[in-house]
Amino acid sequence: MDTSNIQQIKQRYGIVGNSDGLNRALDIAIQVAPTDLSVLIIGESGVGKEVLPRVIHDNSARKHSKYFAINCGSIPEGTIDSELFGHSKGAFTGAVSEREGYFGAANKGTLFLDEVGELPIATQARLLRVLETGEYIRVGESEVRKTDVRIVAATNVNMQKAIREGRFREDLFYRLNTIPISLPPLRERGRDIEMLFRKFAIEISEKYRREPIRLTPDARDLLMAYKWPGNIRQLRNLTEQISIISSEREITSEILKQYGVTDDSTEGGLVLTNTGSTNQHSYENERELLFHLLTKIGNEMKDLKDYVRSNIGNMQHHPTSENTPARHDDIMNVEALSDNRYTFGTDDGMKITTMSQPHVASQAQKQRRFVDSEPETIIESPLTIKDVEKLKISDTLQRNNGSRRNTSIELGISERTLYRKIKEYGLDI
Repeated sequence: MDTSNIQQIKQRYGIVGNSDGLNRALDIAIQVAPTDLSVLIIGESGVGKEVLPRVIHDNSARKHSKYFAINCGSIPEGTIDSELFGHSKGAFTGAVSEREGYFGAANKGTLFLDEVGELPIATQARLLRVLETGEYIRVGESEVRKTDVRIVAATNVNMQKAIREGRFREDLFYRLNTIPISLPPLRERGRDIEMLFRKFAIEISEKYRREPIRLTPDARDLLMAYKWPGNIRQLRNLTEQISIISSEREITSEILKQYGVTDDSTEGGLVLTNTGSTNQHSYENERELLFHLLTKIGNEMKDLKDYVRSNIGNMQHHPTSENTPARHDDIMNVEALSDNRYTFGTDDGMKITTMSQPHVASQAQKQRRFVDSEPETIIESPLTIKDVEKLKISDTLQRNNGSRRNTSIELGISERTLYRKIKEYGLDI
């Protein structure tokens, strides 16, 4: 690792920090820059992934050609092909003139595709062709065009999970992932947190002509203990808020707590998965969805248990005779299974199996009752992640009065991903 070269890069691009993960990422970027290999930058949102593509371009043979940075997640799905590959006049409604597209405009240069994991599947196929052959076709044309573009992509998505779920092409992933670079989250960069805080404080004081804020030792320790789910972007915003709002220039841990900074090592703060490792994944959202759903099921089981008790009581007071056969709507058969499942009898003699909580099982087993000896048909109804996801999206949309923007913010996904999910699940709110 050429430390002197890395220091020069840091000074040139205003990169602050000296953690091993940061230095390793910069070293790889410097080494791969003179080549034309595709690079995939992996890291959580807010870690500063947009700096590395510029470093790669400026240290390559393409540095005198054009450089374009494109946020794939911010372009609507219906127009992204036109934005990337261009279109002919009259190709679609509103196409009043020709458009060259980024791949044509960036010929001999570099394209930085940020949030590449948000690309639609159809666009992924066209991108794969460009990477493999350098050929593309404008929207509304049949003429094959050539381009010589170096691709640098970035994502905060767990790509292996996206591939398993069919949201990202595996062949495109391996084409983009020729040289992977992983940027560490802020919580793993140690003393870099304090250095970045000082840098932001000085920049803000110069901009607004105010005395820079300073950290007390206890405040410094609190910053180091916090998990920083928003990474560098969150740290900069926090520094700006405190610099402008706080009347104190010496910031203590108590002041930091007023702005939402907590000691996550003792209070169980939010911990996000490092997407730099493709075999890790955060199941926090899934756990939360399943918890709420199981709680709902538990409440429904309690209501069902009360219903069974009341019907058993009615049968004790009004016993049936041989001439008065028992009705299925008067008695519900509840059979507790050994693995915390229950089988409920229905009017047509079928039995439906579902899940519930262990403490309900003991009560239900005491109330086991058989209505007849007809053969039972068991219908398994396991809850999949998609079922849970659909319920969560539907509930959140209703809670936000159909506002997709507010719903996407609450769920922590992009508006385009939310729109795709709404279409996929047929949610018409």
